Amino acid sequence: MQMFSDLNNLLNEIVWGPYMLALLVGTGIFLTLKLKFIQVKDFKHAMKRTIGRAFEKGDLGEHEISSGQAGLSSIAAVVGTGNIAGVATAIAIGGPGAVFWMWLAAFFGMATKFAEITLGMKYRERKEAGYIGGPMYYIEKGIGQKWLAVFFAIMVIIAYFVIGAIVDTNTMVLSVEEQWGINPVISGIVISLATAIVIFGGIKKIGEVCEKLTPIMGAVYIITGITVIILNLGKVPEAFGLIFSNAFTPISATGGFAGATLRQIITMGIARGLFSNEAGMGSSPMLHVSSNNDEPADEGLWGIAEVFFDTIIICTITALTIVISGEWTTGVSGVALTMRAFTSTLNSNIGSHIVLICALLFGYSCLITVNYYCELAGRYIFGDKCVMPIRVLWVIFIVIGAFGGLEFVWTLADTCNGLMAIPNLIALLFLSTQVKRLKDDYFSDVEKI
Repeated sequence: MQMFSDLNNLLNEIVWGPYMLALLVGTGIFLTLKLKFIQVKDFKHAMKRTIGRAFEKGDLGEHEISSGQAGLSSIAAVVGTGNIAGVATAIAIGGPGAVFWMWLAAFFGMATKFAEITLGMKYRERKEAGYIGGPMYYIEKGIGQKWLAVFFAIMVIIAYFVIGAIVDTNTMVLSVEEQWGINPVISGIVISLATAIVIFGGIKKIGEVCEKLTPIMGAVYIITGITVIILNLGKVPEAFGLIFSNAFTPISATGGFAGATLRQIITMGIARGLFSNEAGMGSSPMLHVSSNNDEPADEGLWGIAEVFFDTIIICTITALTIVISGEWTTGVSGVALTMRAFTSTLNSNIGSHIVLICALLFGYSCLITVNYYCELAGRYIFGDKCVMPIRVLWVIFIVIGAFGGLEFVWTLADTCNGLMAIPNLIALLFLSTQVKRLKDDYFSDVEKI
């Protein structure tokens, strides 16, 4: 196991080296310029067409979900344990400065995710069992690289069995053990059964559950976070000061904090930001292709809303709470750090209970949605016959996730994220002109109305 862990650490350093960071952030910058800062110029319109219409249904086919259900399902997929444990790990390793790089990646990631969803809608296919699509289809049809599409699909399956079934479950069961002392294996079995109830109902069931679950879990966490900020208003300027001052400055060891190099600060911020909002990974299009929306760019606006809600709001709440609390210097990491931070800033054990509830809800929302990514990737390679085996394996891997070690699975998740993102980012660059054309045509029609 140690040899495998060392090999993965070496591969992780290569995947998340300077070239990967340049490709990831560079693609976001390029698309931001190409789309004329759509995340700023058209932000209000994006919110109106997404969050403002989240509960509109329209006419739905047998295997379709509404645009709002697709968006809320996608938010449910990205608003996961990365928002609680991922942010905490980034700060515990890279210090407060990592948050700045998380924000920066998120800003440009809004344009990246708009492009992903727009292309996913353009190249989706209609089958008897409903729409299917994702980066596999625009990689194959758009740039004519079947082998790269297959590689992407394989990485989706591997990455999400690690990121979803193992990482999210591991974070959930450890948080339950930390708070209530329940054996992780028992928690893992319960979580796997609760997940099976939803995923065996297909995309319609997933959409219906996420339509109700996402607003509730988001509201609970945001209200709690705002309470923390209000109660500690005097410490907020200092927290922002630490974030910005440490973004470009290596941090010395202090307390239980081991210190961080500039590379660690940047890598932790961008990597954990990607893990949280998944901009550049090509995951969200696989949920949005089931939408009853016929306008690719209109559906693409959800990409802006998802990244904003996930990283700019929820991850920032976690980050500010941790920095304000000062607990990041204790050497504690993961969900335990976030729980301690909320407890100390609220001066009450209720903080840790709320974090635990949100960690469970966030993690569960991921488990019932990202399995669908694996299904679509599997169908692309093997056909419809693989859907049921993937669902069964997903439930089994959730139980396996209860045994995982936090540091190892997070590193493995980072490696898989990077390998999955590369072919998708290449396709986005090659097809950027198509995205611009679809965006311009859409806004031209909007202006005429």
